[in-house]
Amino acid sequence: MTVKKHIPNTITLLNMLSGIMGIIAVFNDKPQTAFMFMLLAACFDFCDGLAARLLGAYSEIGKELDSLADLTSFGVLPALMLYNMLEGIAWSRWWVFVPLLIALFSALRLAKFNLDDRQTDSFLGLPTPACAMICGSFAAWYDMGGYLSLASSTGVAFFVCAGALLLCALLVSELPMFSFKLHKGEDWKAFWNWKRIAFAALSLAVAVVVIAGHHSWPLVIFGVFSAYLVINLIPGK
Repeated sequence: MTVKKHIPNTITLLNMLSGIMGIIAVFNDKPQTAFMFMLLAACFDFCDGLAARLLGAYSEIGKELDSLADLTSFGVLPALMLYNMLEGIAWSRWWVFVPLLIALFSALRLAKFNLDDRQTDSFLGLPTPACAMICGSFAAWYDMGGYLSLASSTGVAFFVCAGALLLCALLVSELPMFSFKLHKGEDWKAFWNWKRIAFAALSLAVAVVVIAGHHSWPLVIFGVFSAYLVINLIPGK
């Protein structure tokens, strides 16, 4: 096997390493640092697929390794970020464990994805990176003082627990969700359907509102991925 065949798997391992570093940051009570490592993992997650396509270096081991890396960076890491966030504000010590379900349902989601040949051009259910970005950005925003604009810590805890349960359901759902994968020979006009256009416009609006309101930058990412979720909940293609 030539060296180029190992490049995508090496990038995938960097994704996993970023997730592990993020988990260490959570243990040290540094959610903003943990979120930065999550963003780094997302960059590696994008690059390994790109490298595999450019180099023609697809492999079964790469597919399985990618799922393991994604489970670490986009399943376990966001679950622990929300768990750590709730430890100091949940009204019941049992509620802090609710976000950990995200790690379990992410594992189910990734296992289903590997066996489902219907998800080559789009997704069925919420992709784990999108779920992770919603969770991680909210935890980072909260740590940067976003809680000051919320009613109470109890309200935050309820929102996080309810949101975690909703995300878990969406991870393993059959809800069609668009992707931004452009395949060779695909028509650009067909690619830019109304949902993708609406998502792009809504994301831009969210960014403008957050920046104009002088809010913390993680709120932009939270708003963008929440917009992705909302657009996909609307029936139709």
